[in-house]
Amino acid sequence: MITIISATNRPGSNTLKIANNYAQLMEKQEVDAKLFSFELLPPDLIFTDLYSKRSDNFQQLLEEFIIPAQKFVFVIPEYNGSFPGVLKTFLDAVNPDINRGKKVAMVGVSSGRAGNLRGMEHMTGILNYLGMFVHPNKLPISSVLVLLDENGSIRDENTIKALDKHALDVAKW
Repeated sequence: MITIISATNRPGSNTLKIANNYAQLMEKQEVDAKLFSFELLPPDLIFTDLYSKRSDNFQQLLEEFIIPAQKFVFVIPEYNGSFPGVLKTFLDAVNPDINRGKKVAMVGVSSGRAGNLRGMEHMTGILNYLGMFVHPNKLPISSVLVLLDENGSIRDENTIKALDKHALDVAKW
């Protein structure tokens, strides 16, 4: 199974919209994939699930989305020139032994022109440290505000093709 992670807890984010589009492309390719939005994380995660503590809610999320996954696709928005703090907190809350040796691909999302390339590079270092294998094709999606229609669907054909190719590459990897 592949878990697609929308790596922000911001309600109704463009990142979640891109992640939904990615999940739909994987479904069309008949790939076993689940979408995990950080909107589902416990709001008090920093108090309940760090430093060897574990809430029932977080454990349930781990059992549904993280532990059974062989691969991950992190869809990562650009926050302050990098990635959201909630993503680092999430990684800190998960026992690294659970994910060691698993494969990770990344899609960067930004309203600017770089598609969160810097944030994906920052994440690469962290994921390598955690013993995870990072796919070399990090897909930056720039100018996300003009790529999405009012329903959250991608209206740009080139972006759809790039996401579809990325999803196919990840599925075959």
